[in-house]
Amino acid sequence: MISVGIDISKEKSTVCILKPYGEIISMPFEIKHAEKALSELTTMLLRFNEEVKVVMEATGIYHLPVLSYLQEKGIFVAVINPFEMKQYRNQGLRSVKTDKKDAITIANYGIDYWFRLRKYEVTAEIYQELKILGRQYSHYMCMRIESVQSLTHLLDYTMPGIKGLLKGRQEANGKDKLSDFVEAYWHFDNITKMSEENFVNSYVNWAKEKGYHQSQNKAVKIYSLAKDGIPTLSADMESTKMMLQQAVSVLKQVNTTLTVILAQMKDLAKRLPEYPIVRAMGGVGDVLAPKLIAEIGDIRRFHNGKALIAYAGIDAPPYQSGQFVGTNRKISKRGSSTLRKIGYETMRILKTHRAPEDSAVYWYILKKEAEGKAKRVAKIAGLNKFLRIYYARVKEVYQ
Repeated sequence: MISVGIDISKEKSTVCILKPYGEIISMPFEIKHAEKALSELTTMLLRFNEEVKVVMEATGIYHLPVLSYLQEKGIFVAVINPFEMKQYRNQGLRSVKTDKKDAITIANYGIDYWFRLRKYEVTAEIYQELKILGRQYSHYMCMRIESVQSLTHLLDYTMPGIKGLLKGRQEANGKDKLSDFVEAYWHFDNITKMSEENFVNSYVNWAKEKGYHQSQNKAVKIYSLAKDGIPTLSADMESTKMMLQQAVSVLKQVNTTLTVILAQMKDLAKRLPEYPIVRAMGGVGDVLAPKLIAEIGDIRRFHNGKALIAYAGIDAPPYQSGQFVGTNRKISKRGSSTLRKIGYETMRILKTHRAPEDSAVYWYILKKEAEGKAKRVAKIAGLNKFLRIYYARVKEVYQ
């Protein structure tokens, strides 16, 4: 048995090759993530007459070129969770951190846990694409929140209080009423220089053109707010209009990007056999279904429902010492924070819109609240049950 430990870095890696009982076949050496270097490493490994297993840590995307190349050549590769490797690395009393030392440690891990190593299975292309799109969606959603905050800050100078009258969620087609309104009027002075009747007509025509509800009462409220409002940034300043238009432009571009990414995620998710099953679950709609599938991925990579719950980081491992048995345990949060956010959003929607009478998760949340649990705790408990049901139903599709 030969263990090959690879410490992955950006564009290069450090390799160490060991046999049992500390026998060193090759001292740590560096290789670049290039065709020639990886080909030479592969040739070296294939020449051994014993079973070879390559061990590496998951490092975001940096390990993917090495992983893909070695797997294409038929070499066994195990990808270890960084937290697990950190626990193994910290067993000693003295902390040493170098690339060469890490490569030796990873190779030793392969020897110590030889029979526990699991061959890394290549995720189906559609799941991999969905996950990348899902992470990009999360990235642009953070940008959208920052863009909305930036625009709101500027509106406090030119149209204080306007967001309260035009608040609302982004529509499915990417339209945003507040952004469209600010693009057209951008300052209270542009409203108050018109008579109330003229502004009401202007607002109704604008709403009709943009496809929004044509409410004259809303227009009257906006006009009244503009009359009473005190802008602190003059409309005559050249930079005022420019700053607002640029803020609106950025927000609209981000909204468009989110719409495009979500549409592509929906298209990909609908090709998977589990999509109608996930879509039919309580609290899951057209937006959350592809996001859930993207973050969970291929359900067959989890050996049971508990593994999925642990992946989400909402498991509460038992704690017992002597006569003491811990009963008030907190969730581990050692898992996908993105999946926890999506799952919590699902529970929030499930509770807000009230699921059908046969929704076990909905009634489970109500049960936990009746027991005196905080609403947030009850939703996390509901998410735990939801993921168990998710695993069972989707797993059944592939059996």
